[in-house]
Amino acid sequence: MKKAGLLLLCGALFFAACQKDPVPSKDATLDGVTVDVSAISTSARKIFVLNEGGMGSNNATLDFLRFEDGKYISGAFKKMNPTVGGGLGDVGNDIAVHGDEVWMVINNSGLVEVISAVDETEIATVTVPTPRNIAFDDKYAYVTSWAGAFVTYGADYSVTDSSNPKGQVYRINLNTKKVEGTVEVGYQPEGIACYDGKLYVANSGGISSQLPPTYSYDNTVSIIDTRSFAVTKTVEVEVNLKNVYSDGQGFIYVTSMGNYYDVHSGLYGFPANAPENVGHVWSELYKHTHVSCSCILGDEVYCIGTQNEFAFGEKHEYTVWSYSAQQGKVIFYPLQLTGVPYGVLALEGDLLLVADAGDYFNPGTLSLYDTSEQDKRWSVTTGVCPGHFAVWK
Repeated sequence: MKKAGLLLLCGALFFAACQKDPVPSKDATLDGVTVDVSAISTSARKIFVLNEGGMGSNNATLDFLRFEDGKYISGAFKKMNPTVGGGLGDVGNDIAVHGDEVWMVINNSGLVEVISAVDETEIATVTVPTPRNIAFDDKYAYVTSWAGAFVTYGADYSVTDSSNPKGQVYRINLNTKKVEGTVEVGYQPEGIACYDGKLYVANSGGISSQLPPTYSYDNTVSIIDTRSFAVTKTVEVEVNLKNVYSDGQGFIYVTSMGNYYDVHSGLYGFPANAPENVGHVWSELYKHTHVSCSCILGDEVYCIGTQNEFAFGEKHEYTVWSYSAQQGKVIFYPLQLTGVPYGVLALEGDLLLVADAGDYFNPGTLSLYDTSEQDKRWSVTTGVCPGHFAVWK
């Protein structure tokens, strides 16, 4: 019995000796600004912030908020990938998390950058011409593309060069990171959402509005069946569509940026099973339901907009509001926002992260607001033109 006990003890000691201490993440040494995350009730490990940078400046950057120690870390991609020439690229347009991967759409560089959510190291890059936004199902990433559309002006503001093809949606295999097909949609597609085997694509016509034959914005949502990967329906909503969201319960939201002249921005929506029944969200008590930026949390879309959005060059006063089709009501929040709200992320516990682009050329700021207490918790400096968020849980 004593011998058996001794052997058992030796075996336990051997097993313990074979155990290794957890290997820290490669980005654990990255330091940043400490912020108070105690009020944020979330299972998230990180919130990633994609800073667009300036067009042609090749200065898109990636920041993240690490919940383990409350550190806000700037320029993470370049720090973790020092050998990648040129850094993250030119104009970061969208970011999303799938599993333990972060997918970033880099518009002017014509690529989709895939990195590890654990340590921000590069996994793959996928070439897509003028990509805009991204969505996933369980097999593919779907990326909207302007397909090379552009317009160039001369000194007298006349068009000197242009291209205005219909837009495309690229289908990328999540495992191989290879493009496995494209489908044509409307002019200059922007946002995209996936729900119940369908893709919903918001077409803007941002280039088409300046070129023949129509000189007008697109106003349609293209609905794509993911199995056949073909457009099955096109729905007219409003001009210059931007973001599209699914609430996961059968309702699709779409934002419009308006025409910057006599059509205001706004939030629209329709049931997925009856997309022709398009409605405009507005409030009888407070009709200024305009949308400069937006996001979705659960079944509720949060919007920031300004009543005097046609008054270019003037100081704007922004309204924060939300809408849920399931609840059927608009809620307004009496928050005093400063600067230029360019992106928003709603969090549990009545909290909003608001990205302020400032002058669009210098570093912006990120602020945490409490909608119930109607105050600002903290602010940190970001990269140039922060505007896009992704949460890693």
